[in-house]
Amino acid sequence: MRKQVYISADYSEDHGDRNVVDVLNQWGTDNVRIVDFLDMSKVVSGSVSKDPDCRSCDLKREFNKQINASSAVIFVVGDKTASRTAGTSCSRATEDQRNCSCTPYKQNVNGLKNCKVSVTSTPGLDDDVGNINTYSYLRHEFEQAKKRNKTIIIVYNSTRKETGWLPGYMSGYESVAVPFWKMSDWGIKVGDYHNIKKALGYE
Repeated sequence: MRKQVYISADYSEDHGDRNVVDVLNQWGTDNVRIVDFLDMSKVVSGSVSKDPDCRSCDLKREFNKQINASSAVIFVVGDKTASRTAGTSCSRATEDQRNCSCTPYKQNVNGLKNCKVSVTSTPGLDDDVGNINTYSYLRHEFEQAKKRNKTIIIVYNSTRKETGWLPGYMSGYESVAVPFWKMSDWGIKVGDYHNIKKALGYE
């Protein structure tokens, strides 16, 4: 049975970790591997990101939904992951609606709009991570995966363990984070599918 696995990664065009995501997606579409991967740079299936008024809180709510529907979450950690702040600018987490504004997702050219969230509440123990917060998108995904007790797989975009790359919110996961890449017998850098397969419980 194929498992649906959510991928969380830095999708920056120039300095992100798309190379790892590309390999994961390749594995998810071939006839050899047994895992389906969700490429969150595309935010699949009728995404709210297509709405011109999509806000960061809308995206975070969708991330929760996709993580809840997944068997496991792979977090790709690169050398810039710890410094990424996209998604942190929600002032509604601490201010009244009338004092808040934000830029719709990928609509910076249109400037700020008033916050559209009229009522907020503190999530309960059994609720999703609240989508009104000052977490980065990457941290939000991690906190949601933890809260929902998903299998968490952390891979470095490297051939070595790069413990210094782990963000502070991943503290305590140093022992389980592993390199994504390995060198083949022919000296070529390839993704280590064996590690992913083992972490997903196939071995």
